[in-house]
Amino acid sequence: MRVSSSSKHALAAFVAILTVVLSAPAAFAQLGQVDTIARQMIVADYDTGAVLFEKNADERMHPSSMSKLMTVYVVFKQLAEGKLRLDDSFPVSEKAWRMQGSKMFVHVGDRVKVEDLLQGVIVQSGNDACIVLAEGIAGTEAAFADMLNEEAKRLGLKDSTFRNASGWPDPEHLMTARDLFVLARHLIRDFPQYYHYFAEKEFTYGIDVSTKKPITQGNRNPLLYKNLGVDGLKTGHTEEAGFGLVASAKRGDRRLILVVNGLKSMNERSREPERLLELAFSQFDNARLFTAGSVVDEADVWLGSQARLPLVVEQNLVVTIPRQAKSSLKVVVTYDNPIPAPIVKGTPVAKVTVSDKDGVLAEAPLVAGADVQQLGFTGRIGAAIGYLLWGAGKQ
Repeated sequence: MRVSSSSKHALAAFVAILTVVLSAPAAFAQLGQVDTIARQMIVADYDTGAVLFEKNADERMHPSSMSKLMTVYVVFKQLAEGKLRLDDSFPVSEKAWRMQGSKMFVHVGDRVKVEDLLQGVIVQSGNDACIVLAEGIAGTEAAFADMLNEEAKRLGLKDSTFRNASGWPDPEHLMTARDLFVLARHLIRDFPQYYHYFAEKEFTYGIDVSTKKPITQGNRNPLLYKNLGVDGLKTGHTEEAGFGLVASAKRGDRRLILVVNGLKSMNERSREPERLLELAFSQFDNARLFTAGSVVDEADVWLGSQARLPLVVEQNLVVTIPRQAKSSLKVVVTYDNPIPAPIVKGTPVAKVTVSDKDGVLAEAPLVAGADVQQLGFTGRIGAAIGYLLWGAGKQ
């Protein structure tokens, strides 16, 4: 295994420039410390997954209506897979019509379009709309809850259990703040074509029987009405859980996701997430160290038609860093030296590691940037002698 000397020289100036401003977190490790009145909290970077702040993020809690995000995820997936269409409609059962709590105000016997039901869930937090979707997709709400649990397992939600479609209080209906972050991240990344529904500030559905006027309800997410860059996702509240919020905010190229729960009032749910987002945006930044497709280093080739092989990073290598950090980054490329021919372009042949004094911050594979043919017999003999006499580059 070789630590590339050319990598040291090529990256020395780069690292030196970054010394004053860059240090980075280990993946999903907390970068900063902050006090919060929330019982559970996490603020993390959407792109890198770096956790900026957290408190009791792995404590199982009652997620209330924030767990509706799992229902929405399953509906989005059905739409994306062509199993549903937005203009499909489902019948309203008596169970859905009688459902208490926040409501879309559907009427028993009616048929409601999937798109209207989605907006009823996302904007109006309608428990009734959740049941209509659950019964329309799975037959019963219990069967739909099984679907939620299966999908949660696939997404890697390690500490979540779903017993209904709406987040209605149930002692076994539990999630963690970290799982809600993971779920929100998937919603944004997996279904960008539908994410716009979360930014809608109001939705009108049905007629008030007493006033004969359309029923318009506003989005309960208080951060949508502030100039914070917030464009989703979902609030929640029960007496036991307190007031909660999953929110995502984008400023420039950066997107953060926040989860809070256990707040005491709607006012706290408006003020505390705003404070945490402002701190997170002001104290941390993302640094793109290498762009997808760029040559990070060159490796020696053993018995090949060319003596050097470009080592290419396939994806952007980005780390989240404290803006005022004073520790420097260390960037090292490792590979078996020399790399024997033949070599197929795109084959993983090396690794780039980014670290600081606290350990490894990020790793990424490097692939061969070109095809390299093996020399013929005579060429291999001459190259081998040359390598033994003069080393790399003298083949």
